[in-house]
Amino acid sequence: MTIESVTLGGGCFWCLEAPLNKLRGVKSVISGYADGELADPSYEQICTGTTGHAEVIQITFDSDIISFHTLLDVFFALHDPTTLNRQGADVGTQYRSIILYHNESQFSEAEQFITALNASGKWSAPVVTELKPLDMFYKAEKYHQNYFQLNPTNRYCQAVISPKLAKLEHEYPAFLKQ
Repeated sequence: MTIESVTLGGGCFWCLEAPLNKLRGVKSVISGYADGELADPSYEQICTGTTGHAEVIQITFDSDIISFHTLLDVFFALHDPTTLNRQGADVGTQYRSIILYHNESQFSEAEQFITALNASGKWSAPVVTELKPLDMFYKAEKYHQNYFQLNPTNRYCQAVISPKLAKLEHEYPAFLKQ
């Protein structure tokens, strides 16, 4: 067993937390804030867009079961990495696409992945995903953790997260937990 962590942002953290929690080898997914100026920010502070933080998830995974490359593949399939500071109706720097790597191996692999993604022509615009080392991660308030699981009938969950889960189940069935 080889346990690793990586921190990813691709819009609202709920939108990544729910699908990535379903992957085999993922041990935990924690919603939080990173890459900002303020220590231990609150959700209300993040929402102002003035703290510099991104809404992110911190994933702990067994890389013997799910590779970092597969996590990147799923991450890029679940959001539009070509839109700067927005995902759908969520607009602001807190919703930017970002990979906060935890080691140099992750940096190298993510950099190569983004280069290949740009060269593939999959997107009509270049990938704007930031690639930075993780400095500090702040866990979001308790009510943000496992949000979809606790609020599956919420309108936002139904409109935005449910389609991402359906896409995951359709495109990555071999990687789903039983």
